[in-house]
Amino acid sequence: MRYKDINHFKSECGYEVNGAWLPRVTKILDIKAKPGLDIFFKEVGDYSSAEDIKNKSAEEGTKLHRAIQGLFTGNTDPIPGEVRPAVDAFQEFNEARKIELHPEFVERLIWSGRYKYAGTVDALAVVDGKFGVLDIKTSTGFWPEYNLQTAAYISALQEFEIKKTLALPQDVQTRWILRIDQNKICKRCKAVLREKGGRAKVRNGKSGGVAPCPADLHEWGELRGEVEIREFPYFYNDTRAFIAAKILWEWENGYWLRQIGYLK
Repeated sequence: MRYKDINHFKSECGYEVNGAWLPRVTKILDIKAKPGLDIFFKEVGDYSSAEDIKNKSAEEGTKLHRAIQGLFTGNTDPIPGEVRPAVDAFQEFNEARKIELHPEFVERLIWSGRYKYAGTVDALAVVDGKFGVLDIKTSTGFWPEYNLQTAAYISALQEFEIKKTLALPQDVQTRWILRIDQNKICKRCKAVLREKGGRAKVRNGKSGGVAPCPADLHEWGELRGEVEIREFPYFYNDTRAFIAAKILWEWENGYWLRQIGYLK
């Protein structure tokens, strides 16, 4: 990305924390190659259309994030109809899992004094009796950069100064990725239709030996939610990989970082 000036770089890439500018975790991770995103751009065919789909998908993902977080924080805003199936599926899922979010740590800015970065955690939660970082993703799968992102959050939250400043109720022990999505299933061949950002994507499902339907002959069921949670309790190597990514990002953006005094 090209930056117009120092202020543009700072606003796009970081946060002001206690009078100092710190780079954003998710911006740092832009340095990592994302093969799936490359495939997506190739499938769409042109950069402009792909960017439009990506931006619309992000808006839909934000609506779902806010709806899920609102269930825990007492937000009474109406749930958008386009994400209702996913929200309903999560509510049913959570009746069994009993995830407990701490409302004061939803969308909370955190930072690392040791490694000089900042980020916004989706939530701190108690799951199965353990306290940790809960990151909500509206995706079709679990991707490696999720582990780097949440490892960065845990590393920061384990620093004494931030634990004291945020008044954490206990030490952060672990992290989870909560994946929430919605799709339709073909009643005949079990193919999966996912519509997001104005783009329809069909994946062949587990059909039990039944041949996939021709593209125009699928018999789609009702839109349904899909919810999955995974714990990633080991984060030492992920933290090392994130710090390595940060070093590379700093090298890539050294000009701007020296301009604002972040690097000498």
